[in-house]
Amino acid sequence: MTKLKRPSYPRLEIHLLREGIVESIHQAEVVVADDRGRVLAVAGDAETFSFMRSAMKPFQALAVTSTGVIERFDLDDQDLAIICSSHQGTIEQARQVFNILWRADIEPSFLKCPIPAGKNSALQHNCSGKHAGMLATCKQRNWNLDTYYYKSNPIQELILHKIAELLSIPADEIMSARDDCGVPTYALELSQMATLYAKLASGNSIDLERIVRAMTNHPTMVAGEGAFDTELMNLTDGRLVSKSGAEGIQCVGNIGQNMGLAIKVLDGAKRAKYATAIHVLKQMGWITPAVAENLGEMFLRIDDYRRLEVAGELTLL
Repeated sequence: MTKLKRPSYPRLEIHLLREGIVESIHQAEVVVADDRGRVLAVAGDAETFSFMRSAMKPFQALAVTSTGVIERFDLDDQDLAIICSSHQGTIEQARQVFNILWRADIEPSFLKCPIPAGKNSALQHNCSGKHAGMLATCKQRNWNLDTYYYKSNPIQELILHKIAELLSIPADEIMSARDDCGVPTYALELSQMATLYAKLASGNSIDLERIVRAMTNHPTMVAGEGAFDTELMNLTDGRLVSKSGAEGIQCVGNIGQNMGLAIKVLDGAKRAKYATAIHVLKQMGWITPAVAENLGEMFLRIDDYRRLEVAGELTLL
């Protein structure tokens, strides 16, 4: 059966203002969906495809929560939060990654994520927690540690199966490519990304609930002080779960309403996705004006002369 094409709606525009004069313009597409996959609000095209990048990490973590890894290696919520993270490579965060490997009796040399520029260890790479979780899962299942980042390794096949299962689609319909850190990343429609975050927020399985609890209870592990995900989760007291991805991806789940939000800035600009998120979260009533103002001071005001401003609104369906 041919899939009907959804209508498109006006995109949001993010303006960089220099002393009130527009200097640059970004465009963003946005989808809000519920945990049944119903699109509730949209700007742009809900069927736009993009790689989900690091916003996929909470779902890649399902390989850890569903295989007994946490129980066997006595991992806690901080370990799970760092597995879902794009962290800043602080000493505390690197130690948390090391803790996972130490408990699973895996040498850090097995990490295939690169050593970041100016750093001393792959433990400080922002994806090292995800990699450590994958290695621990391979250790638990007696899968090859050396090839854990290969698309053909059973850990990656398990992750793909988990994503397909959540979306109720065949796994072979999901496109993949290698992410910058070396493991597969997946391309989905924005509506599918929003649906995944609605399902995450719903906590309607033990594994999803566990991941949400870890992320919202330990937001500093998920990103770091001053980072959007950490600040948003701190300011909303666990009502929202948030995860950024590279190239203009931002996803948020509303835990109280079982709804998910997915943003794609078309030119990949990081500054524009945060501005879009604040604008949309305020429009949807997911954050208070006070929280929006607080976030605006951190992510909309660039300096005394420059500020970001979003034009347009979501179309409610």
